[in-house]
Amino acid sequence: MRSSPVLLTTALAALVAYYVYTPLPHTLAEPWKLMLMDATFRCAQDLSNLAHYVGLGHHLHVLNFVSSYFDKLDPISTTNLKVTDTVFDGVEVRIFEPEKNLDGTLKRSIIYVHGGGWALGSARTRSYDSLCRKISEDVNAVVVSIEYRLVPNVHFPEQLNDVFAATKYFMQPEVLARFSVDPQRIAISGDSAGGNLAAALCQQITQDKNITTKVKIQSLIYPVLQILDFNTPSYQQNMDMPILSRFVMIKFWLDYLNGSHNFAHAMLVNNHTSLDVSETVALRERLNWNSLLPMSFKKNYKPVLQSIGTPSIIQEVPALLDIRASPLVAHKETLQKLPKTYILTCEHDVLRDDGTMYAKRLEEAGVDVTHDHYEDGFHGCMLFASWPTYFSAGARTRDGYIKWHIENL
Repeated sequence: MRSSPVLLTTALAALVAYYVYTPLPHTLAEPWKLMLMDATFRCAQDLSNLAHYVGLGHHLHVLNFVSSYFDKLDPISTTNLKVTDTVFDGVEVRIFEPEKNLDGTLKRSIIYVHGGGWALGSARTRSYDSLCRKISEDVNAVVVSIEYRLVPNVHFPEQLNDVFAATKYFMQPEVLARFSVDPQRIAISGDSAGGNLAAALCQQITQDKNITTKVKIQSLIYPVLQILDFNTPSYQQNMDMPILSRFVMIKFWLDYLNGSHNFAHAMLVNNHTSLDVSETVALRERLNWNSLLPMSFKKNYKPVLQSIGTPSIIQEVPALLDIRASPLVAHKETLQKLPKTYILTCEHDVLRDDGTMYAKRLEEAGVDVTHDHYEDGFHGCMLFASWPTYFSAGARTRDGYIKWHIENL
């Protein structure tokens, strides 16, 4: 009988090890730390799914509650930085203002859109609050971090409508003057799903003749930019990578576009953009990764294009064809109007090719593009640049991003 506790402990240890361990490429630094963090995320997701199943609430509401309950921060100012929460045209924002320039010159400004699959995250969480503080202090810029509404409370295009409304309000001359912002030194930036919203926002602003203030630069951090092909080389290579797997990304998309998760498995094999779905053919032509990706990314991967698919997906989720959801496939005439651009991608990320293809399309449209690629980076790494979730890749991506803004904004 004395052996029972030992056997139980051994069994539990084996179960935990099985849950935590994920085979990772040798090029990833600090693999065990990443495994532990990923296991924590998966545990929170599993618990939220269980709560949803037993009727305690929508799984995304539960996941957001669990992930942010102890993480949201009040707007705490310091001697060098004034932090306030306010509302721009009905949309909540958190503003980071560095101390005034002694010579009286106007400041730069960065409009920042946080990530989280359009369903998670907040401008008030510790990770985004810390990132925006660091950006504001180091770039000496007024940072406007937008607290847009989330899935499942709202769906596409309401998140984009929120960031557009807040940005349009802020870019009014009298508002910029109130915050001592130079109207010729404004950036739009975002990471992951926030990068998607930032890219779509930039395209929308350049086409709105009522907005007279111009955006000087856009900066996109491992952005998600298209829903038409879930079999690009990076989706195939990194389908089970920690933090963001291919299947989880598809479910985020379906939640965002208010579609059923029943379509997820069909979309895994691109049944939603098959050759018999005529509406998607022209869009897929702008997404030809054989011509848009370097050979080092393509490797030996082959395109997945179905002859016969599932047209009912498009019928029930028509937003799949909306370019505002997939800014990567915008017309060339739209891309030509965009400002100087910074795109950051990571090798171990399903979204690597989205950002890389957008960089190539922008270059072909005549836009000045800087593409920073991190061979040891993973999705979301920029948020992990300080204790207790410090990764060297996180600090280097953050510092490289800040350096580029100092030099170009």
